Amino acid sequence: MNMTNSNFSLILTAYGPPGPLNYGVFLVTLVLYLATVFSNLTLMLVILFDPSLHKPMYIFLFNLAIDGLIGSSVVCPVIMQYLLEDLKTMSLTSCLLQVFFINVYGSWVYAMLTVMAYDRYVCICKPLQYHSIMTPTKVRLLLGVVYIFPLCSFAVQVCLTSRLPMCKYTMNKLFCDNLAVVNLACIKPALDNVYGLLLFVMFAVLPLLLVVLSYIRILIVSTKASENAKTKALKICAPHLITFINFSSAIFFSIVFNRFNDYVPNEINVFISLHVFMSPPLLHPLIYGIRTQEIRKSITKILRRNVFALDFQPA
Repeated sequence: MNMTNSNFSLILTAYGPPGPLNYGVFLVTLVLYLATVFSNLTLMLVILFDPSLHKPMYIFLFNLAIDGLIGSSVVCPVIMQYLLEDLKTMSLTSCLLQVFFINVYGSWVYAMLTVMAYDRYVCICKPLQYHSIMTPTKVRLLLGVVYIFPLCSFAVQVCLTSRLPMCKYTMNKLFCDNLAVVNLACIKPALDNVYGLLLFVMFAVLPLLLVVLSYIRILIVSTKASENAKTKALKICAPHLITFINFSSAIFFSIVFNRFNDYVPNEINVFISLHVFMSPPLLHPLIYGIRTQEIRKSITKILRRNVFALDFQPA
């Protein structure tokens, strides 16, 4: 039976009733979320207060941390709330807003990692031209494209989905995604499918190809360089490459899982859903903090100056 969308509410069935399992997942989610917020804020403050890190690479990394905070904050508080509630209902409007920010988060991170790969390509393959290519104006332009284009693109997608008449109201999900909402509709319009495929190509396939091409070019240049240059290139690229592989694998498993989540145990449902929004935002600042020498030095300098320094001067 067709239902009007004005007062339409969805029921998320993946949680189960409150109990020991839900409380355990709540505690793990809370700890990981707090650790994610702390690690990203720490990285942002280190970059903000150290003038030596006010360079394109670290400006992009600062924005990557912002994206991580947005992604985890869109999903984790809602998951923790529903883990403790008996009835897991969400209005269609709230669900579509969550869909919008989830998709924007994923596209922002992938686009930012693509821009960072371009920055690494220029740094290694065109070192003498780096400062003339990666100018402040170009950095601002790249950031503008990274943020504005996905916002507009996914706003259109959410608008198209919101116009669909709904006939079902239950989803075996911890949170909303566009495909799950479309599957609740009475009709399956071709326009939504075509537009969704176009967005997938623009914000998943194209960034992947650009990053791969960047690293192929870096690899070609590195093979012709000296051993010291190869080692330096590896140190420069390793944090970004690890981060990109980590996020790409999370997105890949999420996409595959979304197609088959009705056929897997609920425990795997919970793990995969949390992994996409907890693992990358938590690991990315840790990877850069451990693997990037400049950030390690900045953290050490800040700790020595503000935490471990003692003032023994008499009053």
